[in-house]
Amino acid sequence: MIRSLCNISGGDYIDNFTFYSPTCFVFGKDTESQCGSLIRRFGGSKVLVHYGGGSVVRSGLLDRVKKSLEEEEIPYFLLGGVKPNPRSGLVYEGISLCRKEGIDFILAVGGGSVIDSSKAIAAGTVYDGDFWDFYSGKRIEKALPVGTILTISAAGSEGSPDSVITLEDGMLKRGASGDAIRPKFSILNPALTQTLPPHQTAAGITDIMAHLYERYLTNTKEVEVTDRLIEALLLTMIHEGPRVIANPDNYEARANIMWAGMMAHNNSCGVGRSQDWNSHNIEHELSALYDCAHGAGLAVTMPAVFSYVMEHDVMRFAQAAVRVWGCQMDFAHPEVTAKAGIEALRNFLISIGMPRNFEELGAREEDIPELVHMLCRSGGRDGSISGFVTLDEKDCEKIYRLMV
Repeated sequence: MIRSLCNISGGDYIDNFTFYSPTCFVFGKDTESQCGSLIRRFGGSKVLVHYGGGSVVRSGLLDRVKKSLEEEEIPYFLLGGVKPNPRSGLVYEGISLCRKEGIDFILAVGGGSVIDSSKAIAAGTVYDGDFWDFYSGKRIEKALPVGTILTISAAGSEGSPDSVITLEDGMLKRGASGDAIRPKFSILNPALTQTLPPHQTAAGITDIMAHLYERYLTNTKEVEVTDRLIEALLLTMIHEGPRVIANPDNYEARANIMWAGMMAHNNSCGVGRSQDWNSHNIEHELSALYDCAHGAGLAVTMPAVFSYVMEHDVMRFAQAAVRVWGCQMDFAHPEVTAKAGIEALRNFLISIGMPRNFEELGAREEDIPELVHMLCRSGGRDGSISGFVTLDEKDCEKIYRLMV
């Protein structure tokens, strides 16, 4: 569902690609004070400041943003209220506000949900039709410029051409993509993530690892450079995750996680290779139906999906088990090694506080038929989803049942 920016051609070996990542990243402490000058630099003259709940206000971050804009004499309008799994209703409200006030720049202050909502508003404002067309398969070619101030390391939307929105009519969670919605700049201050609750931090770590695994599961051969990049970033998350859960004020660990999160999803690790995204597709129905944290849903989804599709390429899973999780390679029985790697992933996610099954996630076994139908038949889908392996409705039902 999340499509790469890369221009990919088919083939068994490394593909031709075009990679373009123009975002200006401003990293470090107190960098949010530069947002006004950065908006000026990228042509903004009237700004929509888009944010989520009260934490941005309580922490003083919103006041610092307003001060920076006022120092640059940039008029601004505020639109808060973004929820996790951002909703279409607020997007429509933002589009209407931008058109009414002649806003020409969107500043997202928050995490992936806020950034995704901002991207949807940016695309919808300059589009004559319904913005949901972009979340039904139409590629985004034009949008207002977007800047971000990141407050949680997770979605990678601060460096990606992607956005995910939930349509409230039917609770469909779908994605859109296009160069035009890559942020013009992203301010990354790791200190802004130090007040996050442990569960949110762990869910973000899980989402980052999912972005890496979704690229690692490829049918393209001889992609050693990107394999090694992905493995290095996974090892970083394995090292830094427990450190930041144990000590939320560990700035260095926060900094490494924040940069890894951006690298995991700006697609520098995905060029030249086919990608999966079935775990994301399957999880999206969980967070749409139960409004659970996306990362928490992925913690339950990924081990089930990987166990189900492992036989498609046992050696790929075995390679991850050895290189990332330190498992011993059993050349006579590589499936043993592959399973050990999947189990190591599961145990790691549990160790940082993520759920292990439907019950802990708040999902219900009796809803599986509805989940399968929404996954495979809604929004114009023809009964299957494709990625590392093509999965039909029976496959998806079995995967959901592995999560119970």
